[in-house]
Amino acid sequence: MVALLCGLVIVSGCRRKHFPQYPSDFREYAWVTNGGGNSVTVFDLVHMQTAATIPVGDDPTEIAVSPTRNEVYVVNAGSASVSVIDAVANRVAATIEVHREPSSMSVDSLGQRGYVANAGSNNVSVLDLGRRREIAAIGVGESPAVVRVSPDGGTLVVTNRDGGSVSVIDAQRLQVRTVLSGCPQASDAVILPDSSKAFVACTGGHQVMAVGLARPISQNPEDRTDRLLAFLDVGPSPVHLALKPDGGEIFVSNFGGDTISEIATGANEVGGAYVVGANPMGGIVSADNSTLWVSNYGANTVAAYSIDDGALINAGIGVGDGPGPLALSDNGFLLLAVDKLSGDVSVLRTISYTPHGEPITGSLFTVLSAGKHPNAIAVKSFQIKPAAGS
Repeated sequence: MVALLCGLVIVSGCRRKHFPQYPSDFREYAWVTNGGGNSVTVFDLVHMQTAATIPVGDDPTEIAVSPTRNEVYVVNAGSASVSVIDAVANRVAATIEVHREPSSMSVDSLGQRGYVANAGSNNVSVLDLGRRREIAAIGVGESPAVVRVSPDGGTLVVTNRDGGSVSVIDAQRLQVRTVLSGCPQASDAVILPDSSKAFVACTGGHQVMAVGLARPISQNPEDRTDRLLAFLDVGPSPVHLALKPDGGEIFVSNFGGDTISEIATGANEVGGAYVVGANPMGGIVSADNSTLWVSNYGANTVAAYSIDDGALINAGIGVGDGPGPLALSDNGFLLLAVDKLSGDVSVLRTISYTPHGEPITGSLFTVLSAGKHPNAIAVKSFQIKPAAGS
C-alpha cells in the first residue's frame, strides 16, 4: 500500500516540488548490497530510479566508498573477496581476494589503503587500493566484526565480537600495539575527528567502551599509549553508534531497550536515555549536527530527534519492514533506510512542506525495490568529467 501511494505521488507530478536543482553533469547514487542475491542494486538519486543491478561475490554484507576515487568496495562474506565497482560505469572493475568471512571494510582518508575485517580467519587484510591487491594480513582477536581507520590514518580499531575485546593497530607498522578486553560481543565502533579517542559498543551487555588512542607527540605522558578510559553504562544491547560530525556527542542505539543514549565525548559521560521506538538498530546525524535519525527495526519506523532540544520531533515515519542501515544524500535532502525484511529501500525527504508551506521534519517520499536480503548502503555523488577532445 505504501509503495502504491508513493507511485501515485510520482505520477501526479509532485515528485520535483521543492527538490534541489542539479547540473547536467552531476551524479549521485546509492549502492545497496543484497546478501541473498549476490548483487548490488544501484539507485539514481537525481532521477529517483533504479540505475543498475550489479552481480558481485557471494553474500555481500558491507560496502564502503572511496573519498578520492569514483569507486565503491563491496565485501563478499561468502566468497572471501572485495568487489571494486566503477561508480561511473556501475560495473565491477576488479576483485580482490581476502580471507574467510570478511565482515566489514574501512578506507583511509586518502583513498589509498583499505582495511577488511575477516571474521572467519581472525585477521585484518590491508589492501593497496591503487594496485588492487592485499599487501598484509594482521592477526587480531576472535571473530572481528568491524574495523575503523582513524581520520589521521595512523590507527586501526578492530572490534572482536566473539573475543569480547578490541585490537588497536598501528597502521604504519601494520602491527597490533594494544588489546583491551571486557567488552562482550564488541560490535560497532567510532573514532573522533581528531583521532584521540574511540568508542565501542558492547552489544552483549549494556555498556560502551571509551578508549584513549596513543598520541606519541603529546606533552602528557598518559596520552602516549592506548588506554581504557571508561566503561559507560547505556541501555541493553547497544548495537550502533552515531557520531555527530563535530565529534562532540555519540548516540547509541540500544536495541534491547527501545532507547538511544547520549554520550558526551569530551567528558566520557552519558547524558541520558530517550525512548525512540521498538528495537532501534541504526542512526545517523545530519551534517549540521542538529538532527539524529533513528531506524526502529521492530516498529517499522524512522524517528527524528532534535539534538539541541533533546526531544523527538517526529516520533515515527512509517517505512518498510525491518529498517536498519541509514544513509543521507550528500546535500542532506534525502534519507534512505534499508528495509531488511521487506527487501526495499524507503526514501524520505528530511524536510517537506504542508499545503500551507509549513515545514515538516521527515516524510516518506517513495519506496524503491532492492534485491533479496538487503543489508548495507552507501551513497556517493560526483561530477562527470567531459570526454577528451569534447
